Amino acid sequence: MADRTFTLAEARALLPVLEGLLRSAIESKAKVESIDREFHSLAARISHSGGFALDLKKWAFRRAEREKTVRAIKDSIGEISAAGVQVKDLDTGLLDFPCLLDGKLVLLCWKLGEPDIGHWHGVEEGFAGRKPIDSRFAERHQ
Repeated sequence: MADRTFTLAEARALLPVLEGLLRSAIESKAKVESIDREFHSLAARISHSGGFALDLKKWAFRRAEREKTVRAIKDSIGEISAAGVQVKDLDTGLLDFPCLLDGKLVLLCWKLGEPDIGHWHGVEEGFAGRKPIDSRFAERHQ
């Protein structure tokens, strides 16, 4: 069972803060991937040329920048997790909020770009099993 469960209203109230943290993590991930591509390109050039003089200061700075950015991702995800929310997919911005529905643990499901939490699914179903929040659900969990 989840450490914390949310009502629909509680989950909705957290969305503005969580969206900011999620966007920050996604932007940081893109930056890390960009730096990784730079290092990969550098390694390929070194391999093809048999080596050349490097601007060590520049590459040390880029390495430090990457490490700092990775920490920022971990911090953002950590804050989301500390609130009791599950980051399911950083690439698509998918969050799940544990919730009790009729005594059973389910997950309220929200994806970055959606205006509101409008879906839920069983713990074993995942994103593919999303169902719209219906009146039965909403009435009991406002």
